[in-house]
Amino acid sequence: MTPINIPSFIEKLIEAGNAYDTATYLSLYHENAILDDPSVGRKFAGHQGIREYFESYFIGYKTQTALKKLEYGDEDARLEVQFTGDFPEGVVTGTFDFKFVNGKIAAAKADLI
Repeated sequence: MTPINIPSFIEKLIEAGNAYDTATYLSLYHENAILDDPSVGRKFAGHQGIREYFESYFIGYKTQTALKKLEYGDEDARLEVQFTGDFPEGVVTGTFDFKFVNGKIAAAKADLI
């Protein structure tokens, strides 16, 4: 199997998030992926859980994400991002750690710095 182009994948993920394109955003995750976000105190399982996370914290707060730093290997990536949106702080910095399997996100950990 050909390895994924992680920089292009991350660009597509951020574009889908910033456009509030739920279908494209979810298509980048495995159906049974787990997204762990300690900053909200929850883990979100599968497309249903990740949809809830995306709709609540991205669409609900009109969050826009800007990539600040990307480090990656063959099957993992760590992003540092800046979020702006309709939340009390207005601007916050965060991280995403991704594990990829067969060209999609299998596990993600999101956190605020």
